[in-house]
Amino acid sequence: MSFSNCMSRRSAYSLAILLFFLCTPVLAENADDAKTATYKQLEIFSNVLSILQENYVEEIDTKEVINGAIRGLLFSLDPHSSYMPPDSFKDLQEETRGSFSGIGIEVTIKNDLLTVVSPIADTPADLAGLKANDTIIEIDGVNTKNMGPDEAIKKLRGPAGSSVTLSIHREGWDKLKVITLKREIIPIQSVKAEFLSPGFVYTRITNFQSHTTADFKEKLQVLQKKHQIDGLILDLRNNPGGLLNQAISIADIFLNKGTIVYTKGRREDQNNIYTAHDNGEKRMYPLVLLVNEGSASASEIVAGAIQAHKRGIIVGTRTFGKGSVQTIIPLPDGAGMRITTAKYYTPDNRSIQALGITPDVEIPFIACGPSADSAESTKLLKEEDLAHHLPGAPAARGVDQEKTARQLEARLQTDNQLRTAYNIIKSLTLYYDFNKTVK
Repeated sequence: MSFSNCMSRRSAYSLAILLFFLCTPVLAENADDAKTATYKQLEIFSNVLSILQENYVEEIDTKEVINGAIRGLLFSLDPHSSYMPPDSFKDLQEETRGSFSGIGIEVTIKNDLLTVVSPIADTPADLAGLKANDTIIEIDGVNTKNMGPDEAIKKLRGPAGSSVTLSIHREGWDKLKVITLKREIIPIQSVKAEFLSPGFVYTRITNFQSHTTADFKEKLQVLQKKHQIDGLILDLRNNPGGLLNQAISIADIFLNKGTIVYTKGRREDQNNIYTAHDNGEKRMYPLVLLVNEGSASASEIVAGAIQAHKRGIIVGTRTFGKGSVQTIIPLPDGAGMRITTAKYYTPDNRSIQALGITPDVEIPFIACGPSADSAESTKLLKEEDLAHHLPGAPAARGVDQEKTARQLEARLQTDNQLRTAYNIIKSLTLYYDFNKTVK
């Protein structure tokens, strides 16, 4: 990088700091005094810009410098407030409506470091083994210090098939790990649902998109036509969040009444309470939610609501703790501004911000066992496998059912958190059936 480019960056950063102080309301005796002081400070900013335009060693791009000042202003407030140039703002809109090309990762600034919130399931980032709280030190050789999340995301995305190289640090590692990932089209399909065994449904939401709730309900309806649902596991692990209204409507599926989440901000219109509605379609079977340190934002809202109303059991590890509300404000030139306007609180008055949701059953993930694909190799030796064993009654289950059982056994061996959730949901179902019988 040339000296002049360094100076350009330094000037933009200085302007950002200056603009921060200029635009922050000062303590004045009354509103008129505050307004006068602000106008004076803005006049100073205008004078500084004019001096730079006339005297700086190279001709400056005024628009770029002012945009840099705005970026610095927002970046200095908190990790989630940011300025989005027109192309970044367009990317954000596409992300919630359609697919995008990248490595499938959500990032934030944590302790002044570019930090992984969560990789999206089955994306290049997930398959490469990136985890929540990994720090990204470099992107394609560029140091990420002082790099905002939106700028980082822009560097991480690119045409499908192109590559990006990351230098990663993880707690406990002695040195950085350098990995190269190939970008892919990241689909918007965010819901998966299937029977683990007859009556027991496993669902996974990878992020909250504009049609997540509709897809979730549709998949449950398809499964209900095949078999009665006796219990459901909702997997929100490594779900970085998404749209607030979708998180609320997912929680509403399982709640009859009461608060789902509420927000508190500085202004009255930023204080909102979101409640459940009795729409006659409640799924009141036993429920277990899986969460981990990669579950953030909208995921934490769902988990917090279910836990506060004692509607289900939360299993896993403490969630990320991203409990602030961002408001997106379009700007005239096609750019956008994301600013933090409030904080989320659970129905039992707990702040999610920086605290997260602590599971009812805390259990760390332990990688163990063979792959779920090698179901045959995981079959344990039983009486029926011994030579010359005594025959029993005719098998109650067919070949397909036996195969499904073996696959489930293999899957539970490789995922101890899912195994715990499955055991809990079976126990809850027995208790639920017992109570119905007694009554």
